[in-house]
Amino acid sequence: MEFTQQQLAFINAFVTEINNGDAAIFAGAGFSTSIGFVNWKELLRDLAEELKLDIDKEHDLLSIAQYHFNKFKRGKINDKIKNEFTTLKEGSENHKILARVGIDTFWTTNYDQLIERTLEAEGKTVERKIRNEDFSSNIKKKNAIVYKMHGDKDSPDEAVLLKDDYESYNDKKELFSTALRGDLLSKTFLFIGFSFDDPNLEYILSRIRILLKDNTPTHFCFFREVSVDGFNDPNKSEAQNNEEYVYAKIKQELKIEDLRRYGIHAIMIKKYPEITSILSEIEKRIKRRNIFISGAAHDYSPFTEENAIKLLHNLSYRLAEKEYKIISGYGLGVGSTIINGALDFKLNSHYKSLDDLLILRPFPQISSDTLSLSEMRTEYRREMISKAGIALFVFGNKLNGGDIVNSDGMLEEFDICLEHHVVPIPIGLTGAVSRVLWDKVMSNLSAYYPDNTDLFDAIGEMGRTDISEEDLIKNIIKAINILQKI
Repeated sequence: MEFTQQQLAFINAFVTEINNGDAAIFAGAGFSTSIGFVNWKELLRDLAEELKLDIDKEHDLLSIAQYHFNKFKRGKINDKIKNEFTTLKEGSENHKILARVGIDTFWTTNYDQLIERTLEAEGKTVERKIRNEDFSSNIKKKNAIVYKMHGDKDSPDEAVLLKDDYESYNDKKELFSTALRGDLLSKTFLFIGFSFDDPNLEYILSRIRILLKDNTPTHFCFFREVSVDGFNDPNKSEAQNNEEYVYAKIKQELKIEDLRRYGIHAIMIKKYPEITSILSEIEKRIKRRNIFISGAAHDYSPFTEENAIKLLHNLSYRLAEKEYKIISGYGLGVGSTIINGALDFKLNSHYKSLDDLLILRPFPQISSDTLSLSEMRTEYRREMISKAGIALFVFGNKLNGGDIVNSDGMLEEFDICLEHHVVPIPIGLTGAVSRVLWDKVMSNLSAYYPDNTDLFDAIGEMGRTDISEEDLIKNIIKAINILQKI
């Protein structure tokens, strides 16, 4: 997908917020309806029929829910919530991307549990806030917190659905309002899954404005452009269809302008799948801050052992200095030096945490009951590489029966990188597998890299035999920096 300038500006801004730990998600009903959950209108359809009302003629859906409660109490409404939001067990691709990128704050008006389940499927410890009592305790070492400000399907009696619920919200759920005010002041929100016809939204927006007054930071939402293709009713004349299209377009423009009062800036899309493309681009750029280093060396030729260790140490140090996170499998003759370089930077700079600089995954040495050692190592490689956006390849040999041979594990890692869309950068000067891979990418640069002359030049410099260690590292950092921006 080719992104618009507005979309690219949003991607750059939101990536920065995620990297700074200041991004948050506010998920509306559309976030789940895309994979099968009912929207508000369908949720209330048969309730409206019991009232002898036509849901397609109604716009005030909250009143429908309230009318049904007034006449029949809450039993059937509770059953609807519990049954309708239990069917799906797995989130959409959008759920999965947002669970992977490192966002730790989620707000939602949805009753389903897809956000927390998807986060947990990514191995994250999740804390949920559903009732006021939940604010009295905290899970230690949590990775994410999900505020379910309108309740949960497993407690339908407490779900916010009726006019009564909204009118008493600030009294009964004051802690949610307080927490929301704090997050809206300190974080940049992406509102996703809001059709802007959702009856929840008016309450949410009014609460934001009341909470923040004129101190509204920048937030974002997705807005699908009104398209003339959506106004082609065969039962109407061309003039009538066009009149309705123009009216809808004017109304949308006014709505977008009005959202700015709340600090919410609309990111325009033509089709909903574009949201997934935009989120995928955000994930790609986030992951490119993670650098996987593939390497093994029984022999350091064409370097001396001393110079090779110095190169690897300084490279790791410089990557840490640039706040890139290094992922290492503790390869023979390489892994310990990579670790020492990152650790050296941390000690010299008093960096807050080594975990922010280094992910270490030592390879298994013993097979399991179900997998051979080779299969286990392949799975380890896949798991490590899936967390990265860029991979550096250095050296690449091992001892086999008394002979020094190329590392087949590094060749496998190169193939896995291509499968996971991780950009491979072989440091050809270091020889062995790295030289083989450098020759391979140099033979067809455009097949492996975005079209960028400066990037191509930097990759080319990495195979020169007369380049200095300092210039080699500069070109590696240059290539990585370029890839952050394209």
